[in-house]
Amino acid sequence: MAALDAAGGYESKGALGRGDSVAGACDGVDLLIIATPDDQVEQVASRVHPDESTVVIHLSGSLGLGVLATHPRRGSLHPLVPLPTPELGAERLRSGITFAVAGDPMTRTLAAALGGTPLVVDDEHRSTYHAAATIAANHLVALIGQVERVAASAGLPLEAFAGLVRAASDDAFALSPRRALTGPAARGDWETVERHREALAGMAGHRTELAAYDAMVGLARRLSVDAHAAAHAAATEAVADQEQVA
Repeated sequence: MAALDAAGGYESKGALGRGDSVAGACDGVDLLIIATPDDQVEQVASRVHPDESTVVIHLSGSLGLGVLATHPRRGSLHPLVPLPTPELGAERLRSGITFAVAGDPMTRTLAAALGGTPLVVDDEHRSTYHAAATIAANHLVALIGQVERVAASAGLPLEAFAGLVRAASDDAFALSPRRALTGPAARGDWETVERHREALAGMAGHRTELAAYDAMVGLARRLSVDAHAAAHAAATEAVADQEQVA
């Protein structure tokens, strides 16, 4: 609500809490936003008396429009950005981010009002979309948590790796993940990988650390194989083009 208030053109009538009756939440408003946890959206929506002139939207990334089936005008708006605190959330929602939208055109209007870009994701692909979003945010943070633990075992602070993490992330988006990949898996240096595994085996909680490391080496190896396959295909195509010219 704070982000929309700051954007201008919208007047909030306030929020209803856990103990409030929501039956008349659509009365006298153009837009009702259900911002509950995912497993409560459908229940809350069903307790609101529908109004043909009110757009009801939820903010869940994983749910489709079916949870709002009792309302004639419905939609979803999911911001592709972490919102760890209300203050930081209000700022990030107006920072030009992407919003996954579906349903009523009001969702696109809201995304534009916040200075964002709407990305239509229909119900069929909703769970897959949200899996990608979870990997991009939550899994990345969990991976950095492993960096912190492994670095600490060598007496090093997490901050020492901040530039490496940010540069690698920037490269992945600027160059593509295939071209940005570096390190032992990219060059097939399995002896180094094995030394890493031996070092991790000496840590507390080594089973979890090794499982995570092995999983990421597997993904890096897959990316490396894809990169080599793409390079080979491009080279083959270039040779074929040269032969046609000749």
